[in-house]
Amino acid sequence: MIKLGVNIDHIATLRQARNGIEPDLLEGAALVEKAGADGITVHLREDRRHIQEKDIFLLKKNIKTRLNLEMAVSEEIVKIALRLKPRNVCIVPEKRQELTTEGGIDVCSGEKRIREVVRRLKNRKIMVSLFIDPELRQVRAAGEAGADCVELHTGAYANVKAGKGRKKELERLRKAGKLTVELGMVLNAGHGLDYRNVIPVAGLPRMNELNIGHSIISRAVMTGLGNAVREMKKLIRKANK
Repeated sequence: MIKLGVNIDHIATLRQARNGIEPDLLEGAALVEKAGADGITVHLREDRRHIQEKDIFLLKKNIKTRLNLEMAVSEEIVKIALRLKPRNVCIVPEKRQELTTEGGIDVCSGEKRIREVVRRLKNRKIMVSLFIDPELRQVRAAGEAGADCVELHTGAYANVKAGKGRKKELERLRKAGKLTVELGMVLNAGHGLDYRNVIPVAGLPRMNELNIGHSIISRAVMTGLGNAVREMKKLIRKANK
């Protein structure tokens, strides 16, 4: 069964808009888990625009599923992750000026540093994923860097209009996913997935987990957080029929 990791960063975004008052991040995580999410994902950014350091330690202590920490390879964040010891870490690129993560990390050009960080995290028994674009050279580099898992960046697929363009991007994801599995790594995916485009990605062979946040939190504004998660789980299950 394909797992769903729910990114709750934007609950914190809403909270930080009022200087950290509400909504309560732990309450949100509990609702997400009760609705059937298989894990909680948060991104501790260097600029702390939403998730704060105290949040990740509280989540680790209180959630019932597992914590997936998205993070850059900055030394400050690496040291925090080593203290936190989440179940999973996903290494992502990060730019201060970006609205959200704009693409996958370039493992090919940064392999030495990435390999070092992967080694340090794995020495703490943390499962390490690399968030990469669906390019075969990046998949190979992820394997060479020692990653346990690859999370394919689905932004290009999500942003292109339905039709030939989307089929082309889905094929890129399929090929990258196939190589990921052949190299012995776990296959995850995420970014830009929503209630209209998720099923084809969920249906890719050997897909392990989808990490989805913005569309679920956005839907929750209208339908309630629990309903938003249950609806996403129902769509993902269709891929296995």
